[in-house]
Amino acid sequence: MATVIKWVFISALGIFVVLQLVAIPTLVQQTNPTVVQEPNWDSEQTRTLARRACFDCHSNETRWPLYSRVAPVTWFITDHVVEGREAVNFSDWGTFNEEAEEFAEVIREGEMPLPNYLPLHPEAHLTSAEQEQLIRGLYATIGMSPTQPNEAADEHEEHEEHEEYEEDE
Repeated sequence: MATVIKWVFISALGIFVVLQLVAIPTLVQQTNPTVVQEPNWDSEQTRTLARRACFDCHSNETRWPLYSRVAPVTWFITDHVVEGREAVNFSDWGTFNEEAEEFAEVIREGEMPLPNYLPLHPEAHLTSAEQEQLIRGLYATIGMSPTQPNEAADEHEEHEEHEEYEEDE
């Protein structure tokens, strides 16, 4: 019995080591490039709320905790940060993405911050009042009123449908 436990332990350890070696290319992606340009925040409070709830995935100021460097967790976290920065990057605001206009919906629906992020980062949890304050502040920061995002989303969808139609021809 002791021999079986010993081999199970050695096998598990071997698999863990191999996972760490396979994860090296992912670890290379765990960087914080230079902050190019932040938005012209409407207020310091908006920036503070965004920093607290959004910056780890949506900026070049990500905090990479030790557990984020251990496979298989590293793949999960790095993928979320890379995708988050592609969607909205508060550190490279000159490359504003249309997806940024959807922030109100994802914040209100509890999709952001990601529910699986909150247990290890309770400071990122926003009360309903803080969510609304962040949404209003982000709208003001990008120069939109709360009614414009739906119009912008409709225009974006029409543009995509037109592109798809042209591709089909």
